[in-house]
Amino acid sequence: MTEGIGIENLSHSWQSFALNNINLSIPEGSYFALLGPTGSGKTLLLEAIAGGYVPRKGKIIVCGEDVSRSPPEKRKISYAPQNYLLFENMTVRRNVEYGLHAKGIREEERRNRTRPLLEILGIAHLVDRFPRNLSGGEKQRVSLARALAVEPHAVLLDEPLSAVDNETKRSILEHLRRVHRETGVTVVHVTHDPLEAAAVADTIGVIRKGSITEVDSTAEFGQRNTSNLDSIFQSDNLIPGKVIQGIGELALVDIGSGKIIETITDRTGAVMLHIRPENVVISKHGLDSSARNRIIGAITEVTDLGPTIRLRIKGENTLTAVVTRRSFFEMGLNIGSQVFASFKATEVEVL
Repeated sequence: MTEGIGIENLSHSWQSFALNNINLSIPEGSYFALLGPTGSGKTLLLEAIAGGYVPRKGKIIVCGEDVSRSPPEKRKISYAPQNYLLFENMTVRRNVEYGLHAKGIREEERRNRTRPLLEILGIAHLVDRFPRNLSGGEKQRVSLARALAVEPHAVLLDEPLSAVDNETKRSILEHLRRVHRETGVTVVHVTHDPLEAAAVADTIGVIRKGSITEVDSTAEFGQRNTSNLDSIFQSDNLIPGKVIQGIGELALVDIGSGKIIETITDRTGAVMLHIRPENVVISKHGLDSSARNRIIGAITEVTDLGPTIRLRIKGENTLTAVVTRRSFFEMGLNIGSQVFASFKATEVEVL
């Protein structure tokens, strides 16, 4: 597969931080997520690719061309920053068309190029509004449309969903998947949220303290990291699997060890499943309920959160659940207790 972005032995230091010997190969047309905690160097690496500074050591290759010392405008890369940076005195249309206008492209061609993007991103009805009249999610989609309008070799997204609520986040993730599928552009998406990364990326890289510590396919990453994702990135119940059968809207997902999870999705192949701890129902005996999924295991960890109790349950897979303090004591639960953990197919998020 052709390389879209290559980073070779890149190093750069500041007074209190350094990027150390970064090596990455991101295939052309792929969706790559760079995942790491706050202060790990994610944005600094993105700025190096975009041309925000010249690294002291190493090379940045874009579609076979060494752009390490090229100015940003010569790299054929678009950068969508975390704070949108929309022009407040311009309408949505003018913001999206700004790069094309700067290149001297005529109005009719600008309209033809941007119309599909506006439709894909669901903002065609907003073209005459100004940024002050947009929600955070709408501003994010306008910023993305502007980055894509100039038909770059690659687009860089810096924490694109950090300022939106969960419902808006899910909507934008769907738009990102569709944009990538329909345009085939190479995407580098920086985030601290593993669920966000798994929802869109085909490959995930992890950066910690200025060094790349691993790069894997999303499925492989989840398989190796499920047990400690919550301690590193504060995520619970992230389970890798493979869709093995679809029955109408219902899908069967093999998560290993002979365990099948039922969920609602039209996705195929390798996926990541996420179950919110508050949606896991705990019982001492199997319940006759509408919950189609059940895992039997023993409680290995109990955390007192005041009105609720957080439980870690080890069975075929490890799950986290949250129960009320009253339920915890009524069921007589404690470390070592055998329990049934149930959850509905509709409450399994497919990433």
